[in-house]
Amino acid sequence: MRAYLVDDEPLALRRLERMLDESGQVEVVGRSTDPVEALEQLPGLRVAVLFLDIQMPGLNGFEMLARLEPQPLVVFTTAYNQYALQAFEVNSVDYLLKPIEQAQLDRALRKLRSRPAAAPAPDLSAVLRQLLAGQKPAYPERVASKIGDRVELVDLSRVTHFFAEDKLTYAATETKNYMIDATIAEMETKLDPKRFIRIHRSTILNLAYIHELYTYFAGRMLVRLKDAKRTELTVARDRVKELKELLGL
Repeated sequence: MRAYLVDDEPLALRRLERMLDESGQVEVVGRSTDPVEALEQLPGLRVAVLFLDIQMPGLNGFEMLARLEPQPLVVFTTAYNQYALQAFEVNSVDYLLKPIEQAQLDRALRKLRSRPAAAPAPDLSAVLRQLLAGQKPAYPERVASKIGDRVELVDLSRVTHFFAEDKLTYAATETKNYMIDATIAEMETKLDPKRFIRIHRSTILNLAYIHELYTYFAGRMLVRLKDAKRTELTVARDRVKELKELLGL
């Protein structure tokens, strides 16, 4: 079976590819950590089965699949069992809970092999519309900063930006930087995208604190915040368009 893998976690992607290679039943013809890139590559690959992560920044697995025509057979991979997994089974879609175990993968491969060769891929349009319409993301209003045995809760309305430095992540406010136990990539998936945007691989910006924007060299931009320090942050070239769109520029 020709397969394509999509997962925003590189380690999870490599592990799944290794497990599939060792099975001897699947030819992995492509993989991506970016669902938008995957949408561009998939139409020309004649893929029989798509192993697809659900919780991803930008587009989640449901949203990506809704944009994909034609739709191949799908095996969802997820660490979040609160999703409607029964709906996947009813519609002949399998799923693997992370961290993926060999027994899970063997079950999914048996299910794929048992499908008649001429059987069409199930029409997922109805269940996707239902799942997407029913999603009501619960975004946090505070973030926890733990130091030793003490945990301090910081209101996100006070956070001007998040940044990574020396392998640690901080929530910056006008008065203090709070260390948090999460990576920038993890925070990106947890925060409300209408309020926060990742402007650099190491920076997430609170849109409410933008004061001025400046054109910078090499296609980048500078953002000056309306905090007391007049903090300046760099917007990576590949993030400029998204930021402008969010700001209506």
